[in-house]
Amino acid sequence: MQQLIINIIVFIIIFGVIVAIHEYGHLFWAKRAGILVREYAIGMGPKIFAHRAKDGTLYTIRILPVGGYVRMAGWGDDTTEIKKGTPASLVVEDELVQRVNLSGKIELENALPIFVTEYDFDKELTISGESSGVSKTFKLSHDATIIEEDGTELRIAPIDVQYQSASILGKILTNFGGPLNNFILGLIAFIVLVFLQGGVPSNSTIVGTTPKDMPAYQAGLRQGDKILDVNGKNVGNWTELVTEISTVKADEIDLRFQRGNQTKVLEIVPEMKNGSMIIGITESLNTGILDKIVGGFTQTWSAMTLIGRALGNLITHPSLNKLGGPVAIFQQTGQAAQAGLAGVISFLALLSINLGIVNLIPIPALDGGKILINLIEAIRRKPLKPEHEQFVTLVGVIFMIALMLAVTWNDIMRFFTR
Repeated sequence: MQQLIINIIVFIIIFGVIVAIHEYGHLFWAKRAGILVREYAIGMGPKIFAHRAKDGTLYTIRILPVGGYVRMAGWGDDTTEIKKGTPASLVVEDELVQRVNLSGKIELENALPIFVTEYDFDKELTISGESSGVSKTFKLSHDATIIEEDGTELRIAPIDVQYQSASILGKILTNFGGPLNNFILGLIAFIVLVFLQGGVPSNSTIVGTTPKDMPAYQAGLRQGDKILDVNGKNVGNWTELVTEISTVKADEIDLRFQRGNQTKVLEIVPEMKNGSMIIGITESLNTGILDKIVGGFTQTWSAMTLIGRALGNLITHPSLNKLGGPVAIFQQTGQAAQAGLAGVISFLALLSINLGIVNLIPIPALDGGKILINLIEAIRRKPLKPEHEQFVTLVGVIFMIALMLAVTWNDIMRFFTR
């Protein structure tokens, strides 16, 4: 039970960090494109904390510690819908409405109550309504806020700060910002992992460690010795050394190595483990700061190419068994948690990079699909009709939901049929 609780906590932390960093990437580039980010939320459900920045963005923490999102002006379904006759109250200063309150949970001082009849928060920035039997139209401040029914107060979104008004490059960077942040997070995690491990494998034939209960130590091999050949065959790197030892057919191995200025030969009797011969040595590490940083970049690139090849294989040979949903991720999180801090950081790095790559697939509803639409707009030199873009996105959402349900069901069936 204790391990299950630990697994759940680790899962929430890993998933929460990855999503929060992903969404912050969208926020960062949206602001630089002149798009109003109305809300940046960590978690889902009712909010438990809120802070409004000077630029109008509302930063919230919500009660369910899973996921997160950004609400950009004019992006997706970020629209304000007010039914005719809805009661509201207005705070007017200098003949401009500064706050529109639609929530029955909140009362504002010196607010004018009205029943809304018409509104335009995009272009005209007006709101009309009846108060004490008199109809009147009010002008809104460009930076006015609206308090939604659940009590969330957000900036209104005039057309000049909406997603649609940004440049093509601004839109592309905004959509690419999420995956980009996932790659950066993966890189940082791998660099931290390398520092925790003390360095990066050198791929040389210099011996790292030799446990005392293993054949190599008992025969006289020590840390720092450089192995030159195995059974008379020269080995130039660690990969060749491992290959020669693991596939040896003889009962003994003649190992020639260099220690300082001396060259020596040892006879070692290997052990069989998991179908391979071993003598009990580890690879030496490069421990310089630059080596560790470069090692982080190398591991990040290796992860990206590995995930890319797996994705290509999935496209050419599709199978649900090659995909993993929340159930599979939770299982892998448990395995990572049991491996300790290094296992958790490694899994976070791989999962973050995986999310970044998958999000760049040009499927509507994913970031890659949005970037594809941006490129089509650039070629056509005019945006798609909103209804066409909404339809394409809806098809993508339906496809992704159906795929997620199928993958989750497949994960559950695999779990219970083991």
